Amino acid sequence: MPKKFPEVPVNDLRAFVDPETLPCDTTASIEPLEKGVVGQARGIDAIQFGMGLKDGGYNIFVAGPPKAGLTYIARTFLEERARQEPVPPDWCYIFNFKNPDKPKSLRLAAGRGKELKKDMEIFIETLKTKIPEAFDSDDYSAKESELHQDFETNQRKIMDKFSSVAKKEGFILQFSHVGMVIVPANREGKPMSEEDLREQSDEEKRVLREKSDRLQEKMKMAIKQIREAEAKLKKKRTKLDNEVVLFVVEHLMESLMEKYDEEPDVKEFLEAAQKDILESIDDFKKVHKEPQQTGPIPTPPREAVFRKYEVNLLIDNSETQGAPVVIESNPAYPNLFGSIEKQALFGALFTDFTMIKPGALHKANGGYLVIKALDLLKWYFSYEALKRALGRQEIKIEDPGELYGLFSTRTIRPEPIPLNIKIVLTGDPYIYELLYIYDERFQKFFKVKAHLDDQIDREEECILEYIKMMSRFCKEKNIRHVDRTGLARMLEYSIELTEDRDKLSLELGDISDLLKEANYFAGLENAEFIRKEHVENAIEKRIYRSNLIEERVKELVEKDILWVETKGKKIGQVNGLSVLMTGDHEFGKPNRITATVSVGREGVVGIERESKLSGNIHTKGVMILSNFIKEHFAHNKPISLTASLCFEQSYGVVEGDSASSTELYALLSALSGVPIKQGIAVTGSVSQKGEIQPVGGTNQKVKAFFDICNHKGLTGDQGVIIPEKNIRNLMLKKQVIEAVKADQFHIWPISRIEEGIEILTDMEAGQFQPDGTYPEGTLFQKVDERLSEIARIVKDFGKTGEESRKKNEDEWGCSPYCGAWVP
Repeated sequence: MPKKFPEVPVNDLRAFVDPETLPCDTTASIEPLEKGVVGQARGIDAIQFGMGLKDGGYNIFVAGPPKAGLTYIARTFLEERARQEPVPPDWCYIFNFKNPDKPKSLRLAAGRGKELKKDMEIFIETLKTKIPEAFDSDDYSAKESELHQDFETNQRKIMDKFSSVAKKEGFILQFSHVGMVIVPANREGKPMSEEDLREQSDEEKRVLREKSDRLQEKMKMAIKQIREAEAKLKKKRTKLDNEVVLFVVEHLMESLMEKYDEEPDVKEFLEAAQKDILESIDDFKKVHKEPQQTGPIPTPPREAVFRKYEVNLLIDNSETQGAPVVIESNPAYPNLFGSIEKQALFGALFTDFTMIKPGALHKANGGYLVIKALDLLKWYFSYEALKRALGRQEIKIEDPGELYGLFSTRTIRPEPIPLNIKIVLTGDPYIYELLYIYDERFQKFFKVKAHLDDQIDREEECILEYIKMMSRFCKEKNIRHVDRTGLARMLEYSIELTEDRDKLSLELGDISDLLKEANYFAGLENAEFIRKEHVENAIEKRIYRSNLIEERVKELVEKDILWVETKGKKIGQVNGLSVLMTGDHEFGKPNRITATVSVGREGVVGIERESKLSGNIHTKGVMILSNFIKEHFAHNKPISLTASLCFEQSYGVVEGDSASSTELYALLSALSGVPIKQGIAVTGSVSQKGEIQPVGGTNQKVKAFFDICNHKGLTGDQGVIIPEKNIRNLMLKKQVIEAVKADQFHIWPISRIEEGIEILTDMEAGQFQPDGTYPEGTLFQKVDERLSEIARIVKDFGKTGEESRKKNEDEWGCSPYCGAWVP
C-alpha cells in the first residue's frame, strides 16, 4: 500500500474571518477613522519629521506601492496638520514706477491684498470722475482765466513798449504767421515800399541798417521776456492743476495711508502712485475716447494708462484656513511657476503686470505642494526649475522659451517672490532610488523619505482601524455601508492581496474600488447594505473582465493543444507551475518539464538558457541543480554527464526560480529511471543543500492545476506539492477546499527535496550512509549507480581515445593534433 504523506490541514487552506467576531454590525454603526490612514507608523513619523523641520532641504518623498494611496495619505495627513499652522500672507504684483519692465512683488497679511485691490479700484474710479469734475468747475475756470489775463496783459505791455521804441526809430512792428518783424516806415508812418527803399541814399540805407540791428537786439529781449512770461504761466497753471488734483488725491490718499499704516511697502507704492498722478494730470482731466490707430504701429488702449495704479492680486489667502495644501496633477512649467499672459491688439502682443498669473508654487507658498514624482519627471524643464527654485528659495516667473534660449522677445520680468514651501513628492521606491543615486541635487533637497508599507499585521486593533477606514470610505464616497458579512469578505480579500494570512493589505486604492463596485451590485438589488454576496460578485466580475487570456490558455490545455498530463507515470517528466501576468490580472499555468540524460561532460544544460529564453534568476536555479548533484553524488567519483532540461511548449522568456525543484525532480527521475506521477504538480525553489524555499503565486498555481484536473476528471491521487513555508500564504477557493475535504485533491507541504521525490515516485529517497553509499532500493541509490555507470563509460571512452592517439603517433611520428607530419 502506498505510503501516506502528510497534507496541509483543511483549516490551513484558507484564512476565514468570522463575521460574528467583528466589532460592529455595519460600518454605519462605527465611528469613521479620523485621520484616514491605517497603520503606516514609519511613514507618518517621517512625514511629521519633515513637516516639523522647517530648514531648507528637508522636503519629503513619500515612497510606496502605487495602490497604497500615496497622494491620498499625504493629502489627508498634511491637511490635518496644516490647519494648525499660520495662514501665509497675500502676494500682489504692482507697477514699478521707476522701472516699468520689472513689476514689484508686494507682501501683505492674509486678506489685506483683497482689500488693497478693491481700495485701488475705487480710488482710480473716483479719480477718473472727481478730477475731470474739478477741472470743469467754475472756480478752476476763473483761476485759469485770471492766469491767462495776467499773461496777456504782461505780453501786451512788452509788445507796446517795444513797438514805441521801434516807432521812435522810424520802424513799424508787424506780426505774421512766422512771428514778429520790424519794417522801416515812410514819412506818412506806413511801411516803406521797395521803390522807397531804392530811392534811399547809401548813407540813409546804412543808418536804417544800424537802427534795424539795434531794434533786432531789443526785439530778441522782448521775445525772451514773453517766453519767460509763458514759462511762468505754465508753472502757475501746473501749480494750479497740482493744487486741484492734490486736493482730490490727498483726501483719498489720507484714508488709504491711515488704513495701511503698518504696511510700509504699501505706503511706498501709494506715495509713488500719488507722485505719478501729479505728473500725469492730463490723463485725468477728462474721460478720453479710445484713440484711433493712425499709423502702422498699434498703440495700447487708453484704459491701459490707468492700469499702473491697479493691484494684481496674485495670491488671496483671505479665506484660507491654516497653511495651504495644493495637489498639482499636471506640473507643466506654467502650471508650476505661473505665466505672463499677453493680449493681442491689431496683430501685436501687449503685456503688463496685471497679466501675471500664479502657479502651484505661488498657491502653496507658506504651505505644502504635493506632486507625483512620475508626473514631475515627465516635464524635464519643470523638474530642473523646481530644484533651482528650492536652491534660491524664490519663485521666478520666466518664459520657458526665453529661459532656455529658444527665442527672445521683449517682455516684463517680475520681481521674484520668496519661497517658503514644503514639497511632497509621491512615487515608487524605485524612482526614489534612481533619483537618489543619479541626481546629486535630489539628495540635497529631499532628505526625508517616508516609506509606506503595503501591508499591516492582522491584529484586533488593526482590524478595528481597517473597518473604521472602510466606514470613512463609505461616507466620503456617499455609498452604502457594509454589513458584517460584507466586512468579513472584504477582510478576506485584503488577506488574499497580501498572500499572507497574518497580514492585511494597505493598497487602499484597491479596497476603495472594490467597495464602489460592490455598492453597484448592491444597488441592482436595492439592498440596504453591502453584503458578502455583493462583494463576492464584484470580485468575480473584476476577474471576469480581465481573465480572457487565462481562459484561452485554459482552453488550449483542456484541448491538449498545450499538453499537460494528469494521469499515469512517466520517466523524466513532471508538471511544473508558473504564474503569468497580464497587467491587471495574474493566473497560474501548468507546464510540462522534461529532462534527458546522456553520457558526456557538458553537465546540466537548460534549453531555455541555450536558446536565450531564460532569465538570470532561472539560469541561477539551473546552476543550483548541478551543485545539488555534486553535493549528493560526487563524493567518490567525478560527475560526468550531459543532461538537458526543457519547459515544453514554452515560447517566451522563463524567469524565476520557483520551478528549480521541479526541474530537479525531472532530472532525478531521468537519472534513476523511476517514473513520476503525472497527476501531481510541483512548485518551490531549491537550495544547493536540497532545502525547499518559499515562492510566490501559490494560490494561482494550485487553482490552475486543480482546474485542469477537475476538467479531465479527479482521480483522488492528484494534487500539488508546495513549500511548507508557503502554508501561511494559502487563500484557496471554495471549490478547491471542497475537493480536498472529499479527498479528491491533495496539497502536500514539504521542506526538503527528498520528501517531494518520495511523494512523486512512492519510493524512498534514501539517506547517505557512512560508507559513501545509499541504501539498496532507494531512488538516490539508483541515481548514484547511474552516475557511476556514466563515469565508467566516460573513463573507458577516454582510455580508448588515448590508445588511439598513441597508435597514430607511432605510425605517423606525430600527434594528429600537432599540425605537422614527420615521415
